[in-house]
Amino acid sequence: MDKNFKKLLILITFGVALFAALINFTTVISYAGKVFAIFLPIFVGLIIAFVLNVPMKGFENLFNKIFKKKEFKHKEKLVSVLSLMLTLISIVIVIVLAVTLAVPEIVSSVKRIYAQIQSKLPELIAMLNSYNIDTTRITEFVKNINLNSFLSTLTTGAGSLLTSVWGFATTTVSGVSTTIFALVISVYVLLDKKDLAKHMKKLLYATLKKETTDKISEIGALSVETYSKFLSGQTIEAVILGVLIFISFSIFRLPYAALIAFLTSFFAFVPYVGAFASCAIGAFLILLDSPDKVITCIIVYLVVQFVENQFIYPHVVGSSVGLSPLWTLMAAIIGGNLFGIVGIIFFIPLAAVLYTLLQKHVNKKLLINKIKID
Repeated sequence: MDKNFKKLLILITFGVALFAALINFTTVISYAGKVFAIFLPIFVGLIIAFVLNVPMKGFENLFNKIFKKKEFKHKEKLVSVLSLMLTLISIVIVIVLAVTLAVPEIVSSVKRIYAQIQSKLPELIAMLNSYNIDTTRITEFVKNINLNSFLSTLTTGAGSLLTSVWGFATTTVSGVSTTIFALVISVYVLLDKKDLAKHMKKLLYATLKKETTDKISEIGALSVETYSKFLSGQTIEAVILGVLIFISFSIFRLPYAALIAFLTSFFAFVPYVGAFASCAIGAFLILLDSPDKVITCIIVYLVVQFVENQFIYPHVVGSSVGLSPLWTLMAAIIGGNLFGIVGIIFFIPLAAVLYTLLQKHVNKKLLINKIKID
């Protein structure tokens, strides 16, 4: 069959299929939603596996060094199982410690804030009444606040909070079964990741041209390495920023140092933006407790943020993904404008991958054309 005729036939088939899909758009969307729901556990499981693979690789490297001189049957499998177990245990320990340390501080903060509101509420109501503002709803709302009930729920400990997080996760991912299947899939993927990668390469080489498969493999390996380094760098950066905030607030004797440092570390996983959100929360808490220290809080926070954003973050995260500080900042700005918070988080490693590929392409062209630029 003539190649041009094949192309024409494919084009006509595609056009007919597209036309039929547009006519039955509602039905197509409905079926697409059902297909997506079927494959959702797989997608979620792959995402979980991708994230957990970062600390797991660290443990694998550690065990490989320990077992370097020892050769025994199923060595690789044992290393994978031990690394995955330590990864899961470490994550649970970190979550429990974070919750255990944060809950008492949150309880103390809530008590202090509630006391401040109760003591200053009459002044606020009097001021509002002087401007002929109806304060009935505000008064009723404050009367209906049951602080003891709230604190008893909050102080049930890490277990109840983790249960709430689990419940939120299961609701968001659309059901307990989906979450369980996703976790099971992620475990199997992590344990068999080498075999899966080998089978995928065989499939690609069997169905595509060698040059195309080589390029896909190169881009895939580069993407995995870049995103792994980015996640590691982002975690280090979040810890550094939280420690800096805690030390700075403690030096200037600002209240809620531990709580605001914890919130800062948590929000810092959203590059360049998340920490400023925690600044607003911190300023509000200090406003209720010590209004005279709000300006000091904002100034200290902005100074720490400036130092971290300009000197620490670009070098810790930017260098980990192979981007200069300038390109790291530009990637975060462009990603944020295009895709919001998700864009800020993922556009930096994406930009690093594109930058590396472009750099290789340019160097290859210069080498072919025998052009040397110092």
